[in-house]
Amino acid sequence: MKILVVEDDRTTSQYVARGLREEGHTVDLVDNGRDGLVQATGTNHDVMIVDWMLPEIDGLTLVRSLRAIGNRTPVLFLTAMGSVEDRIAGLNAGANDYLVKPFAFGELSARIHALARRPHTLARETTLRGCDLSMDLVSRDVMRAGQKIDLLPREFAILEHLLRRKGRIQTRSMLLENVWGISF
Repeated sequence: MKILVVEDDRTTSQYVARGLREEGHTVDLVDNGRDGLVQATGTNHDVMIVDWMLPEIDGLTLVRSLRAIGNRTPVLFLTAMGSVEDRIAGLNAGANDYLVKPFAFGELSARIHALARRPHTLARETTLRGCDLSMDLVSRDVMRAGQKIDLLPREFAILEHLLRRKGRIQTRSMLLENVWGISF
């Protein structure tokens, strides 16, 4: 899956991104609400993880803005704002799920996969194809000419990256940045 993480705390964002990448997901990181809004409207993501207390535009305003323009990407709030009123406000703003910090990465991962299984996500493209190759982004199955191919998480991420950009040249720098998360 392609996941957008909008989190201003560098330690948290790096921890989340590293864990998601180890699971084979493609992760885009943004550290403020304004860039998060731009990234969410300009690129298709399967799931967004958003902090509430962000610089420039707070997470609540970010999610409301996305919903107002018709963006239906599933959003999980990952925030320290943990009161019942905060959770109600976050869900009423348009978030699909809410997780309070501190959190266990396993629970975050399970919630992301649960979001991906919901019908609003399944209506989006969940299968990538190229010639006789197909990749199911939810079940993480890869088939070629009817034969199942078992891939390691990094191999899956590389193939997903290439299939999403088929017909376009991909440089080593692009792969390192988008699959390994190494910036130049």
